[in-house]
Amino acid sequence: MMKTMNEPSVLVAEDLDVRYADAAIVRSLSLTIVSGKITALTGTNGSGKSTLLKAMARLLKPYQGTVYLDGVAISTLSTAAVARQLAVLPQSPEIPASLTVRELVEQGRYPHAGPLRMLKRQDHSAIDDALHLTGMTGFQHRMLDTLSGGERQRAWIALSLAQSTPVLMLDEPTTFLDVRHQLEILELIRRLNRERGMTIVVVLHDLNQSAKYADRMVVLQKGRIVADGEPDEVLTVQTLEQAFGIHANVIKDPDSGSPVFLPYAIVGKSGE
Repeated sequence: MMKTMNEPSVLVAEDLDVRYADAAIVRSLSLTIVSGKITALTGTNGSGKSTLLKAMARLLKPYQGTVYLDGVAISTLSTAAVARQLAVLPQSPEIPASLTVRELVEQGRYPHAGPLRMLKRQDHSAIDDALHLTGMTGFQHRMLDTLSGGERQRAWIALSLAQSTPVLMLDEPTTFLDVRHQLEILELIRRLNRERGMTIVVVLHDLNQSAKYADRMVVLQKGRIVADGEPDEVLTVQTLEQAFGIHANVIKDPDSGSPVFLPYAIVGKSGE
């Protein structure tokens, strides 16, 4: 299990229970997010990873349990206060009608703006910085609906970066992107962490990408944590069998040294 006792934490979930109607999606779950690290939440479809991220980001109200942001119950904070500390990029956000990239990114500064939502010099500097970091400066006057999938995703990340928060949470940011654009997004996430010191929580389906880009992997199954630790500790033959129902070989990536799994059979399938 991941050791966090001696490391600074920024987000803590205690005994979290999240339900849709009468169905429990996250069950009595406790998790501490360590400051300055990339944490990947992963698991099969329906395991509760996106629900957990939404609950920790206060996009969903838990049935029971508490989420703490920098030691304060997040439910007691104002929306603006949360937005100044934590930026969230949901899965497949809707494209606002008739907005340019820059107009979208400007939205990220409103938690810092005054009562009239007037942007100041430092707000424009933050917007310019976010566009530069994501490689979107040259696209800033383009309409969002004219962008490719990868460009659009970078525009949304620029919006999140413009909030100038120490924590960034992303729900499946590589979904529907081709391999090249997936790598662009993942390299950007790692750069934000390494160069800016951002604490990043990201939901990812691809286990090999999680192992390569995350410092920590948290595997969920039926709303509970079944594995939690560094990639070498988590991406194992045993975890793949237990949480994903597959037999696989696990080898070392000759380039990065991170574990890579190669599936070859389904657990329990006849003919084994």
